[in-house]
Order: sequence, then C-alpha cells, then structure tokens
Amino acid sequence: MWVRSLVIGKSRDLADQSLFHKVSLIAVLAWVGLGADGLSSSCYGPEETFKALGAHVALAPFIAIASMATIAIICISYSQIIALFPGGGGGYLVASKLLSPKLGLISGCALLVDYVLTISISIASGADALFSLFPSTWLPWKILFAAVGVAFLTLLNLRGVKESVLLLVPVFFLFIITYGFGIGYGVATHLGTLPEIVHRTGADLRSTHAQLGSLGLFFICVRAFSVGAGTYTGIEAVSNGLPILREPRVKTGRRTMLYMGISLALTVGGLLLAYLLYQVSPEEGKTLNAVLFEKMSAAWSPLFARTFLWSAMISGAALLLIAAQAGFLDGPRVLANMALDRWFPARFSMLSDRFVAQNGIVLMGTAALVVLLVTRGSVGLLMVLYSINVFITFSLSQLGMVRHWWSHRATAPAWRKKLLINAIGFSVTTFILIMLTATKFSEGGWVTLLITAAFVLLALLTRRHYQVTRQRLERLDEILPTAAQDLSALPNHGLECVNRSAAQEQTAVIFVNGFNGLGMHTVLNIARMFPGMFRKFFFVQIGLVDAGVFKGSAELDKLREHVRVEASRYADYMRKNGLAAEAITEISYDVVQTASEVADGIVERFPNAIFFGGQLVFKQESRLMHLLHNFTVFALQRKFFRQGLPFVVVPIRV
Repeated sequence: MWVRSLVIGKSRDLADQSLFHKVSLIAVLAWVGLGADGLSSSCYGPEETFKALGAHVALAPFIAIASMATIAIICISYSQIIALFPGGGGGYLVASKLLSPKLGLISGCALLVDYVLTISISIASGADALFSLFPSTWLPWKILFAAVGVAFLTLLNLRGVKESVLLLVPVFFLFIITYGFGIGYGVATHLGTLPEIVHRTGADLRSTHAQLGSLGLFFICVRAFSVGAGTYTGIEAVSNGLPILREPRVKTGRRTMLYMGISLALTVGGLLLAYLLYQVSPEEGKTLNAVLFEKMSAAWSPLFARTFLWSAMISGAALLLIAAQAGFLDGPRVLANMALDRWFPARFSMLSDRFVAQNGIVLMGTAALVVLLVTRGSVGLLMVLYSINVFITFSLSQLGMVRHWWSHRATAPAWRKKLLINAIGFSVTTFILIMLTATKFSEGGWVTLLITAAFVLLALLTRRHYQVTRQRLERLDEILPTAAQDLSALPNHGLECVNRSAAQEQTAVIFVNGFNGLGMHTVLNIARMFPGMFRKFFFVQIGLVDAGVFKGSAELDKLREHVRVEASRYADYMRKNGLAAEAITEISYDVVQTASEVADGIVERFPNAIFFGGQLVFKQESRLMHLLHNFTVFALQRKFFRQGLPFVVVPIRV
C-alpha cells in the first residue's frame, strides 16, 4: 500500500469540502493540460504543410493565413458548444443530443481512436525532436524512450488531473517563451525582406498557375493545407474536459479556448512564415524546427545559440509529451460518458480513490503503447493515421449545432449569427475531412477508418447486451406492486415475542442498489429460505460516485438524497408489514470498501448479523459477462469472508 501511495498518491476524501477546488483546473492550467495538444502540433503540423508545398514554398503565406483562419473558426464555434453544454462531453454529447445516439456513437468512437493516436504521435514526435540533438547512433534507443514516456504519463495521470498538469507547467511556458522569441526574432529581423517575399510569392503563384492551371494550383494549396490539419486536433479538448475546470466552468472554458486559439494561430502562422524567411529545407535526422533554429542562431554567440537551441528543442519535445495529456485527460472521459450510456462496459465509468477514470487511463496508455510499437514510432506513418477521425467529430458537432440553432430560432437570441458561425465551421471541417480522406485513404488512412468501424461494431454489440439485460430486469420489477401480498403470505413473517436482548437478535443486512425488482426478489427469497428467523432488517445502499456524478458538490448531494430515498422505501415497506427495519446509506467511489466499513458498525451493535446480496443469474454466462458486469456481490462476499463475517449470495434468475 505504501508503494501505491508513493507512486499514485493517497486516497482523496469525498467529505472534503474543498475537494472539487483541489482537483479542478483554472484557465491557465487548463491551457497547459488541454491546450498543449493543439500547440504541440506546431512541432510537426507546419512542417508537414511546408514539405507538402514541395518546390512551391513561396505559397506558404496563403496556407498560413488559411490555417490561422481555420483555427479561429473552430475555436469560436466550439466556444458556442461550451456555452450550450456546460457539463462537458464535447463532440460525443453534442452529436448524441442534437443529432442521434447512433451518430453520437460514431463521433465518440472516432474521438477514442483519435485520442489514442494523439498520445502515440505526441510521444513519437517528442522523441524525434529530442533525438535530433543526439548523434545518429542513439536512434535505436528512440522507441524505448517513447515506450517509457507512455508508461510515465500513464502513472502520472493515475495520480490525478491537477497533479499531472502542475508538474508540466514549467516546460509548457519554456516552450511558449523560446518559440515566441524565435518566431518574433525571425520575423522582426526580416522585415526588410518582406517586400521581396511578397514579390516571390506573387511570381510563384503566377508560375504555378501557368504550369498547372487553376485546378493544379488549387490542389497544391488544398493538399498542403490538409496535410497540416493535425494542427487543429486539440481544439475540441476543452469542450470535452469541462468537468475538470474550475467554476464557473463556461467562463473558464471560454477563456481557455481563447488562450489556446491565440497561441496556436500565432505559432502555426509564425513558423510557416519563418520557414520561408530562412529558406529552410529538410535535413536527415532533424525536424524542420531544429533546422530553422540552427539557421536563426548561427550568427549568435556559441553559448547563447546552444542554450537557445537546446531550450527550444527540449521544451518542444517535452511539450509533445504534455500534449499526450489531452489523450489521457479526455480519452478516458469520453470512454466514461459512453460507458454511462452503455456503449461500453460500465467499469470504464468508475473512478479510483484519486477520482480519475483509472480503467480508461490504463486502456488508453496500453493502446497507445501498442500503436507505438507496431508503427515503430514513425511520425510519418502516424500522421497518415492521425487527423481523419477528429474531423469526423468536428463535422458532426458543427452539424448538430446548426440543427440546434435552426430548430430554436424562435427562442434563441442572435440565432442567425450563431447558426452562421457553426455553418461556416461545418463547411470548413467537412471540406478538410473529405480532403484528408481522399489524400490519406490509400496511404493508410483506411486503417484508421477500419479500426473506428470495429469500435462502433463492438459498441453496438455491447449496447445490445445491456438492453437485453435491462429488459430482463424490467420483468423482475413487475413484482413490486404485488410484493406486499407475497411477503404477508409467508409463514411466521411477523415479529414474535422472543425473550432476548436486541444485541442477541438475528439480524439480516441486505445490500441493495435502488428500490427495484432485484432487491425485492432478494427480500422475498430471504423470507422464504429463513422463515421467522430474523427480528431486524437493515437495508444498506452505497451510491456509486462515478464519472457521471463526480462533476460538482450539487451532483454529490443529489446522489446522497437519491440513495437515502431508495433505501428508505425498503425499510418503510418492511415496517408496514410488521417488521423492524432501518436504512443505512453512504456514497463512495469504492462500494466494496465502504460496505465493509458499514458492516463493521452493524456487527458492533448486532453480533448475530448475517449479510445478504442478490445476484442475477443468467442462463448462459461467459467470460465476456465478467467484463460487462461488475459482479459486486461476489467481491463483497470475498471481502466479508476475509473479515470472518457470514455473507449469503441470493441467486435471482433472469
């Protein structure tokens, strides 16, 4: 336990009044944790764009302007999504609520695959940037470094959101300072050559048009623009991660989006212009940014040049590692939201004692590690797989918002302006999606689409299973109206005058999960199996604090009240039938541990207590069932047996 506390940290307390203050992020920290994904893409997005121009690099200013405009459009449109969905959920929730659950499923699966690739490409690019500084003989160690990076970030995120971000703040701002200085210096020292750049761009534009025609010119620009589309992939992270932001969340989210948009647009546009000003060209084993900063600092003093170059490249490599945070912060959150809607196993919505989606974090880290090993950390190959999916989500989100503003045009203020913003966003993102699919499909983009389709199929099968299970549970609920008659018909069900103290009375402690058919069948089966045996009944319900609840103190209060009402219905029902009963309720992220603590208190008062829990029994069971269902009652039984307490599992066939 002490090793776990050292690595991951001590458990957090739900009773802590400042809990949400401790785990939430202010705008600046959210900019670090969520905005780093987009900003870090400047380490490879502009480079891919510039390379795609080939011999027509003089066209870079047009691509820079188009990229900056696209960033602005997407940021503004997502600010509207933040205002409309203050509880977070991003593209998955927007498509589910405003279009249809099936389209929401596609959007969510696309995001999950994209976040896995975000982690993979960020760490692979970081390794490339760092190893650009080392001799080529070190390159075989690059993939090992990347694998260790995935493992490190997985452990770091298991500690909690805020802890994982705070550690990375110095590196983030070192990147901002070094790249901001480099871009500013490069542009400022070449102001005199800007007329020449304008002339060269015009000449290249006319030459290309003469050689290839309007269509050829358009294709070159569009392809270069689309190839660098990975630059925009981190923008949706803020709307997905709203639940981890400091209240008021909408204001914090919009401010974070502003920080992200400005920094990303200036960095991308500035780097493309700087490449052109310094006439950089690719060099073996070096990123284009490394080539740029080497040329830029060539005339400086050796010490200052070396310090600047190493600071820029190390901070860039580290920022790419930070960028993987978006995958670790938002990927498990999207997975948890989909699990709450039963598209994926419910266990992915559960939280650890650090109030993070531990299962989701481990899954994202494992999947990213597999992708890294399969692709050998090739950024070029990962870039092919990357980007397509996020534009599926972008397009569906914008379409949903367009539909929303149109359907609410009679009540929404300034609906025309809002609809126009999202309509432009939809047009731009859909255009990029079509171009990316067309240009990258044969290069390997089909793999991404195939994996996404496989996720969609898996989710549909999972949802079908849960729907069948729910229908069976609804049949169990049919007993509720007639339960009183069933209980009263049992022999010796009432209290008998037995001369014994309260502590000596046989006590039944029944763990329930809401007032439902499962719980009532458990009560009736206990009465049938042990007629007249129990003098006292306790009904214990532990409300599970999962990703759907852990959004604020108000949601926790609602959960407390809900479990209190549900458990009290059992106690009221038993008392109406002449039986002594009490209800005990708690809320927790760990049902088994909290139930054990409650049991200790009951046993102190009633040493003869026997504990019960109902368990659904399916006609056909498989190992897959254990993934889709938590089987909490068996975990309770094992825990109680270790404590020397009797625990009876009551089978309920469905």
